[in-house]
Amino acid sequence: MPELDELLAQARVVALPMVTRFRGVTVREAVLLRGSEGWTEFSPFPEYGDAEAATWLAAAIDFGWNEQPPPVRDAIPVNATVPAVAVGAVPAVLARYDGCRTAKVKVAERGQSLAEDVARVQAVRAAMGPEGRVRIDANGGWNVDEAERAIHALADADLEYVEQPCATVDELAELRARIRRWDVPIAADESVRKATDPLAVARAGAADILIVKAQPLGGARRALEIVAQAGLPAVVSSALDTSIGLGMGVTLAAALPMLDHDCGLGTASLFTADVTTPPLRPAGGMLPVGRVAPDPARLDELAAAPDRTAWWLARLARCYALLPG
Repeated sequence: MPELDELLAQARVVALPMVTRFRGVTVREAVLLRGSEGWTEFSPFPEYGDAEAATWLAAAIDFGWNEQPPPVRDAIPVNATVPAVAVGAVPAVLARYDGCRTAKVKVAERGQSLAEDVARVQAVRAAMGPEGRVRIDANGGWNVDEAERAIHALADADLEYVEQPCATVDELAELRARIRRWDVPIAADESVRKATDPLAVARAGAADILIVKAQPLGGARRALEIVAQAGLPAVVSSALDTSIGLGMGVTLAAALPMLDHDCGLGTASLFTADVTTPPLRPAGGMLPVGRVAPDPARLDELAAAPDRTAWWLARLARCYALLPG
């Protein structure tokens, strides 16, 4: 493992502006590091505590300094991601995702109504056509009754699956039992990546699909172990990473024995600028497998303000102190 001084000396803190607000974020900050195996990223969301963020640092070090699992495919199919935008903005959002056959739509946004969610999903369904796939992501924003009502209201959208409709494993299990007759799969995200036991959702029979993210789970190798032990299909998704962090997700997706669903790794399209030239955006609905490196000029252009750089370096040091060994 690299020494802390080595990490701090060569860390580059960047701030990427968003096309539209996403998860309450308008600017995404990240720390980029250059390891012996290539560039890597440390970018836990600012509100996360140090103990949780330390897992993200472990993933960054693993990706930057250790050999990764070998790929079993050379390209990854990805989905478009539609934030909780107004209906009129849907075509412009989808236009940023070249050739994507699947769209994930954010719902249950605080301050918005179910009617707004339904209208947004229906607009995406109309744009994708009958052959396209539409999935929704509530980020745990509904209780069981609200989720059941929403899924019923979206019956005409022919949903591929519903991602994290409720916050807890028990709620997911109850909802899954209620909607079993509707044949709408449940996918678990926060119940995997933010859980002290990421396998609890599988043991409880609370989900049909796992959403796995490389950084929050400690890296590609640990995520692969979780998927193997859970015995459920997996979808690899982004944690709103820069193109460097997306490369870590692509590495994970490329190493999965089975990949039955398009992955949520096209999120570089949510930024107005990125650290690589070109950004790691889908072409023909696919991302290539392989490491990417930042453009030095982009690192300078997108450098975070000095106070934010100091904040991130102090956070990195605190998280480093929490790593085993």
